[in-house]
Amino acid sequence: MFENPSSKFWHFRRGLGVVLLGAVAVAVFGLVVMSLWNWLMPAILGLKAISYWQAMGLLVLSRILLGGFHRHHHPGFRHRKHVFERWEKMTPEERERFRQGFRRDRSGLGRPQGD
Repeated sequence: MFENPSSKFWHFRRGLGVVLLGAVAVAVFGLVVMSLWNWLMPAILGLKAISYWQAMGLLVLSRILLGGFHRHHHPGFRHRKHVFERWEKMTPEERERFRQGFRRDRSGLGRPQGD
C-alpha cells in the first residue's frame, strides 16, 4: 500500500484536535468541581470556598489517592490492523471456520464449562 502525503498532516491535525479537546475538557471539569464545591461545601459543612486552581489541585489529589496514574491499555488501531492483516491472509475455508467458531463462542455452546 502507498502512503498518502496528506495523511501525515491529517494525523497531526487530528492529534492536535484531540489534545485541545482534552485540555478544554479538563478545564471545564475543574470549573465544574470548583462550582459544585463552592455551592455545596460551605452550606453543608461550613468549609471555605476554593479557587479554580485549588479545584484543579483537588482533582489531581483525588486521582492520585483514588485512581492512580496507571495507563489503561486498549487494543485500538494497532490491534484492528493486525486482525485485518491476518484476515486478509486467510483462505476462504479458514475464514468460514473462523466465522463458525466465533458464532459458537458467542452463543456459549462451544465453550467447555470451567474455562
